[in-house]
Amino acid sequence: MSEKIVISPTSRQEGHAELVMEVDDEGIVTKGRYFSITPVRGLEKIVTGKSPETAPVITQRICGVCPIPHTLASVEAMDDSLDIEIPKAARQLRELLLAAHDVNSHAIHQFLIAQDIVPADLMVTAINSVSEIRKNAQYVVDMVGGEGIHPSDVRIGGMAKNISEVARKRLYARLKALQPKLDAHVELIIGLVADKGFPEGLGVHNQKPLATDVLYGDRTKFELDRFTEILPESWYDDPEIGKRACSTIPLYDGRSVEVGPRARMEVFQGFKDKGVVAQHVARALEMKTALSKAIDILAELDTSAPVMADYDIRGTNKLGVGAIEGPRGMDIHMAQVKDAKTQFYSCLVPTTWNIPTMGPATEGFHHDFGPHVIRAYDPCLSCATHVIVVDDEDRSIIKNEMVRI
Repeated sequence: MSEKIVISPTSRQEGHAELVMEVDDEGIVTKGRYFSITPVRGLEKIVTGKSPETAPVITQRICGVCPIPHTLASVEAMDDSLDIEIPKAARQLRELLLAAHDVNSHAIHQFLIAQDIVPADLMVTAINSVSEIRKNAQYVVDMVGGEGIHPSDVRIGGMAKNISEVARKRLYARLKALQPKLDAHVELIIGLVADKGFPEGLGVHNQKPLATDVLYGDRTKFELDRFTEILPESWYDDPEIGKRACSTIPLYDGRSVEVGPRARMEVFQGFKDKGVVAQHVARALEMKTALSKAIDILAELDTSAPVMADYDIRGTNKLGVGAIEGPRGMDIHMAQVKDAKTQFYSCLVPTTWNIPTMGPATEGFHHDFGPHVIRAYDPCLSCATHVIVVDDEDRSIIKNEMVRI
């Protein structure tokens, strides 16, 4: 006999979502559905009709966990719409900012899953290690972006200013000192995940990976004509879930995909492992890649070089695309500027891409492992909301309709 297990909301993630699992008599998941129940906020609507500079300032507030990828995706979309070629040093600073953010964000996730993988006698060691890494990575974000949460120095056309030579040397020395500590941390996390003893094959699915770059992002690798977006009612086979879900379903070549660290490593580095363990391992290994990239940029950066391009803010209504590989995966922002106003704005964020993949990834194993599968993707739900759900006084759903977040 089939039974339904509902976890609402799922825990240790940003935002609110629901996991509904149909299980057999042995508790094995036969059907998994994961969906956002986070209310819509309308940020894409807010920026429409306003000056282009408004978009990065507003959309970076989609989420307090991942403001850096949204800021960068926004300015990249505006740069593309306005046909801006930013200076080399500006590109380096943007890449440095994201690399440091990746290290910080991945460490946050490892704190969130500590209860899942860290034994009591190692908990203090693991948490202190996370704190040390975050403190140093976020220091770089503060120095390069202007602010740690809402990076005010990231601008359309480049960056507000270059960093000083003193700052460059200080950041370089700080990250070089962090490198052996981060290497030890990565080894610790990978070892703890292996020791946890997750069932072999847990979280494995047959969806294709989608990524545009090893770390930063490349808009030329995202082909708009291969992308479609549908309402949840057209995706979920449970009508009630289809009506309650607050995110659209983005498809690439007509199917759902996986984005994130593991997807990036599969696409660009030949990483073959899949499932929950592979997600955690890939995220940990990416911390080393990101730190090395940050150090390399700081070694090369010319702090006397210009970081802002000249451009015409009026625009031609060209659709611009910003593709940023955020910690949780590919973050796509699209913008059109005409008469110095944003005519259209849309965000296709990492968790939106992963939502239709995460539910089925719980299938084939006991429902107790369902939350572990979901947490392996480090979901961030506020970013993913595109649908407004309207109900009456009895909470009976009247309608749901797509809006830009």
